[in-house]
Amino acid sequence: MDVADLPGVPEWLPDHLRDDGIEELYPPQAEAVEAGVTEGKNLVASIPTASGKTLIAELAMLSSVARGGKALYIVPLRALASEKQADFEEFEQYGLDIGVSTGNYESEGGWLADKDIVVATSEKVDSLVRNDAPWIEDLTCVVTDEVHLVDDGERGPTLEVTLAKLRRLNPDLQTVALSATIGNAEALATWLDAGLVDSDWRPIDLQKGVHYGQALHLEDGSQQRLSVQNNEKQTAAIVRDTLEDDGSTLVFVNSRRNAEAAAGRLANTVRPHLSDEERGRLADIAEEIRDVSDTETSDDLADAVADGAAFHHAGLSRGHRELVEDAFRDRLVKVVCATPTLAAGVNTPSRRVIVRDWRRYDGSAGGMAPLSVLEVHQMMGRAGRPGLDPYGEAVLIASSHDEVDELFERYVWADPEPVRSKLAAEPALRTHILATVASGFARSREGLLEFLEQTLYASQTDEGGQLERVVDDVLTYLQRNGFLEIEAGELDATSLGHTVSRLYLDPMSAAEIVDGLRDWERGASDSTSASGSPADPQAEPPADSGFTTASELAENAAGSDDDRDPDDISALGLYHLVSRTPDMYQLYLRSGDREEYEMELFEREDELLGPTPSEFEEGRFEDWLSALKTARLLEDWATEVDEATITERYGVGPGDIRGKVETAQWLLGAAESLASEVDLDAARAISEARIRVEHGVREELVDLAGVRGVGRKRARRLFQAGITDRAQLRDADKAVVLAALRGRRKTAENVLENAGHRDPSMEGVEPAPDVSVDLDDGTDGEANADPTADDDQSSLGDF
Repeated sequence: MDVADLPGVPEWLPDHLRDDGIEELYPPQAEAVEAGVTEGKNLVASIPTASGKTLIAELAMLSSVARGGKALYIVPLRALASEKQADFEEFEQYGLDIGVSTGNYESEGGWLADKDIVVATSEKVDSLVRNDAPWIEDLTCVVTDEVHLVDDGERGPTLEVTLAKLRRLNPDLQTVALSATIGNAEALATWLDAGLVDSDWRPIDLQKGVHYGQALHLEDGSQQRLSVQNNEKQTAAIVRDTLEDDGSTLVFVNSRRNAEAAAGRLANTVRPHLSDEERGRLADIAEEIRDVSDTETSDDLADAVADGAAFHHAGLSRGHRELVEDAFRDRLVKVVCATPTLAAGVNTPSRRVIVRDWRRYDGSAGGMAPLSVLEVHQMMGRAGRPGLDPYGEAVLIASSHDEVDELFERYVWADPEPVRSKLAAEPALRTHILATVASGFARSREGLLEFLEQTLYASQTDEGGQLERVVDDVLTYLQRNGFLEIEAGELDATSLGHTVSRLYLDPMSAAEIVDGLRDWERGASDSTSASGSPADPQAEPPADSGFTTASELAENAAGSDDDRDPDDISALGLYHLVSRTPDMYQLYLRSGDREEYEMELFEREDELLGPTPSEFEEGRFEDWLSALKTARLLEDWATEVDEATITERYGVGPGDIRGKVETAQWLLGAAESLASEVDLDAARAISEARIRVEHGVREELVDLAGVRGVGRKRARRLFQAGITDRAQLRDADKAVVLAALRGRRKTAENVLENAGHRDPSMEGVEPAPDVSVDLDDGTDGEANADPTADDDQSSLGDF
């Protein structure tokens, strides 16, 4: 189909596409147009990576906007949101406004009301619905990318319920769902009342195969000689062969440690194939990587990148990942060793993909288990760069003849598994049932079940009784904990329930936080269990997890004459409280950790909020210690322990620290709101703990670190120079500020301007000669850094 023949699109679009070199649509794109995607029809498109899914999305959204509507593009990852925003911003030259929203779950996103196209994660869209964002009802088109993730146990239910709510709010909403790998695309099309484009067409061929011995065995039955030389590993041989043909390689492995080790080894393979110019450019990128964070991870990544290799996993900071992805797309980095996170839609195609590890550890299986076909096909789909490669190759590694046959049967010739809803699990329903009632989608048990009938789960199961049983269990839990009131079959969210829904909390997290704060307030943590009964160290944990309602806790508190001062709550106690909620992914206890954290617990138990489980309650006690380890990491960060020490001490990456810090900020912010909701006088202590962990500073730097562009290290330097708070910075001697900030004029100007200094200009100012600061570690990577500063500030605050 010629682009000039596109129906329903803005009149400028055909010329725009031709300027981008697109004269005709790919066959799957033409099928989508014939199915009515530019005329407001629902569509499920299951087509391979690089076959034009993004253009299908753009055709749907742009035609909808041309009809006077508003479009929403839902992505699974924040990184994808930024990538898609950059793609869509090219339409701003034609008068369209693009917005992106991924964080701040308490916001209604009012500023997005005037945007024509909004890009957001499914969690953010869910929170916008919960917070009654008025513009949601103006939507005329929603596109969901990577829709197969409704099968994901963690994030799938949110995407599923969010789509059901959007369609309920907007009966005429056009829904377009995209994926490269759906084993049962027709089932999703039925659920969404959509047409279906199910195609395996690709703009360049994808050849799948298995390497064993000295040969690459391809799916068409042919073989290619691909020799393994001397002591070479199979992966290195394939990478070398790809380099000799001027190609790039993605290597998928099953753990972060394996990704880092493989990148280090493959750097030796890549190094001889680099030109002098490439070495120079890679050296510059390596220095940028070192500036992102002062950690061993950063140094190891920089060393690998200098030689043309890299690793990529969730433990890297956002700055690390972006530098690696850009260098790989620019063909400077020749090989990236990654965990499967890179297969989740980020635009990083390569000539060859090697799936080195097709098994990974699965706790539920008690050992190593094969990856799903869907996941392996997602990885394989990264092979082949249109316009750069004549073909793509996806290669699995076999260690025996029998394994060659197994890999062909298991992955190469297999279809992806059917996508199945994960909504019926109680943790998912606990959150979404409360939100559904609180946001007015259901006012009764019958109305709730009617709404759930619009989900994928209902369309995939004949076991209606199972859903009803789980719903009733969840309703009982929510009522018992004071989140819902149920009377004569009518459902009403309490004030606390509305707050929990608005805060985007798991109700069990809210119960844990309220319980812990109440327990501290009444000063009875050494005598009363979480269920309000006398603690018995040998008792079995209660079947209902022991969470009590706020009213029960209030009754217990009323009889206590041993109230504690809420200002005495320690930061560690608050970090431990939020670390033991379901919304925080705890650090696990490594071999040898238990004894260390049992001793820590013994020494600091009086700081913790709530009764410590008996060591005979093995699971709960282990979780308590894991939460303590997580809280210690947060405490280290908030007492200015340097990043390198934290990563080594806890065996984490810079991205892990950032993730824990961001989650703690969110949960502590929620704890402030909950404390106010149930009349607890703990807001000041919670606020201080939140600000400290946000900026990574001790108490005395809280005010100073809050100035935009300051952050933890600059705040410490200013403090040592005698500037102790925002007010002093506003009136500070500019020469002293310049000296404290190591002579960096642009940085000093930005800081003073943000502090409200009457004359922030550093023109003619020289650093005060009598000012010296003790913090000289060769880095200046602050949290909360000003992106306009002249020195690199990408760090944990920019994840």
